[in-house]
Amino acid sequence: MLADPRLKREPLDDLKYLPFSRDHPRTYLSFGFNLRERIEVDHAPFFGTLPDLRGEWLLSRLEVHADLRLGDHVQVFAQLQSAFASGKKVLAPVDQDRLDVEQAFVGLKKPVRGARLTLRLGRQLLPVELQRFVSVRDGPNLRQAYDAAYADYQQGAWRVTGAYARPVQIRDLRAFDDSSDGRLTVGGLLIRRRLLGSAQLAVDFIHYTRDAAVFTAVRGDERREIIDLRFRGVANGFDWDVEAMNQAGRIGSQDIDAKAFGSSVGYTFADVGWTPRLSLGVDLATGDRNPQDNRLETFNPLFPNGYYLAGYTGYPNLIHLKPAVMVRPTRPISLMFALAGQWRETTADAVYQFPGFPVGGTAGRPGRYTGAYGEIRGAWTITPHYSIAFDAVRYAIGDAIREAGGHDANYLGVELRYGW
Repeated sequence: MLADPRLKREPLDDLKYLPFSRDHPRTYLSFGFNLRERIEVDHAPFFGTLPDLRGEWLLSRLEVHADLRLGDHVQVFAQLQSAFASGKKVLAPVDQDRLDVEQAFVGLKKPVRGARLTLRLGRQLLPVELQRFVSVRDGPNLRQAYDAAYADYQQGAWRVTGAYARPVQIRDLRAFDDSSDGRLTVGGLLIRRRLLGSAQLAVDFIHYTRDAAVFTAVRGDERREIIDLRFRGVANGFDWDVEAMNQAGRIGSQDIDAKAFGSSVGYTFADVGWTPRLSLGVDLATGDRNPQDNRLETFNPLFPNGYYLAGYTGYPNLIHLKPAVMVRPTRPISLMFALAGQWRETTADAVYQFPGFPVGGTAGRPGRYTGAYGEIRGAWTITPHYSIAFDAVRYAIGDAIREAGGHDANYLGVELRYGW
């Protein structure tokens, strides 16, 4: 901690720790910022069916924060963001926000009868783990913030987390105009139990609402009751993360009956040079098998992680197999090589572009095979402040997308980060 005068300091460290008095070293103010510059080349968004979206652009994101600590228990945190998408012809809401509040919350951490209680109220990034279905959305230029009430209680092997949140919607018509409202909400209770070793079992109950939702066969106010089960752990070189989600509820006059399954299982050869990790990912999500039966089976991926599926297809109506190998030439450098295949769960529903937009003209077309892609991803933590990463994808499409006017896709992203 920078309160220790014996600690070696770097330039500007005086702004990382500004105590209010020598008598109260744990009451202090800290400043910091994060800068991300990302070059992207993508000549086939939506697999080329929307040609105006293709091109090359630079995504720039600057986040500046102030962190006030009042003793060991109280935190007041504020963070501004400024993001631009230079060279992008058609801006999506996640691309640009010239100046706004990304986070502004009050937090409390307090021991309670041998347990630890954390409370936060305000705009915040919710802490998530693998991020299949609920993520901080770090791939696009703007991360997913929530106006939320958050509580976390940990005691022994048990952990219970609850939240009610309204996802923040980016507007960028003027400065400080981002907001949330009751037309899109998510709330839930997550119960986790640590088992032997590092294994953990979790069950999540989620209530999701979205007004005026639009799907290929129905539109209306969407209400989903969701149960998510997850089991993950590490043992004897193996690691696993297995998750299943069931979605029920109503949209308009139709019942909702959707499901998804995701898994990643790997083995790391710790005694081999570069410590290779071999893994296999298997993912399935339902699509709407019959648009006329007053039942919607299209899975809603909520707030997914684009990197998980290489950024092209979304989770609805999906079968996905992804073998991969990751190596570490040195501890700060990682390289991942993957080759994946994708199919539709049903041809009655569309192929979906990330995160959940149907590719026009694909619903009802024959051919379950969506395509295959190869991916290379690398990351290098140069110093505790600097890092660089890249991601390259080649996607060869199937006949259903080709007959809808699409073509094979190539993507390259190169990213530099600086954090202070």
